[in-house]
Amino acid sequence: MQEPIIEISDLSFAYPQQQKKALSHINLKVAAGEWLAVIGHNGSGKSTLAKLIDGLLTPQSGTIRVAGTELTPTTLWDIRKNIGMVFQNPDNQFVGANVEEDVAFGLENQGVPRNEMLKRVKKALVSVGMLNFAQHEPARLSGGQKQRVALAGVIALQPRIIIMDEATSMLDPEGRRDIIQLLKSLNKEKGFTVISITHDIEEASLAQRVVVIDDGTLVQNDKPAKVFQRGTALIESGLDIPFSEKLKNELKSYRIAVPQEYLTEKGMVDWLCQFISKK
Repeated sequence: MQEPIIEISDLSFAYPQQQKKALSHINLKVAAGEWLAVIGHNGSGKSTLAKLIDGLLTPQSGTIRVAGTELTPTTLWDIRKNIGMVFQNPDNQFVGANVEEDVAFGLENQGVPRNEMLKRVKKALVSVGMLNFAQHEPARLSGGQKQRVALAGVIALQPRIIIMDEATSMLDPEGRRDIIQLLKSLNKEKGFTVISITHDIEEASLAQRVVVIDDGTLVQNDKPAKVFQRGTALIESGLDIPFSEKLKNELKSYRIAVPQEYLTEKGMVDWLCQFISKK
């Protein structure tokens, strides 16, 4: 792994009036430029982890370091400059009368000079394909367009880390695909570190590494291929498995010899084409 941009050590947290910990003794490192997916059933603690990293919650024990600096009340605001968060419902993040004003809002709060602000806003809107909507009212946009604008607001701030907290869960399939493609571009071409908090297994399968959280405990931390080979164990934990794995299991029920290793959808299509051509 490259030099970690996030280091989490022995992190535990419990909400007030709840005896059971939402997270218990979490240890995790995230490399700069990595795309990490965090999956788990509803209430597993994955969104709590995102909020702890951004300082929206305070851990009961353990430490979080971002870009080499420990997260404390004193360093909180400096650390937040490294992190941009996009939440499940973008409507909760909109404050501007139009798209352009909304993307500029965070820059205004940071005191960025106007000329620099205009450049960053335009560049951010271009990067998410929303420049033509600069004067549109955010409330009148589609779900996918709203998430693009929310992402533009984050990109304009030039953080090193983007955390997507269930940000695709309310989108239709087309909107979800668009946002995921945009994330891939931001990660590969722009070098953003991406942390995707999700229950969408297809989205998680595109990450470089997957962390599985179950009832507040980190139970697996590996490449997607290794994680999704667990199959029935994931289902028992309240999760799903990628379509390609479901198809493999269905073919196995017909006594068809399928590859043991994990296959992406493209890999599964390639294997099926070869399999059919031999018949």
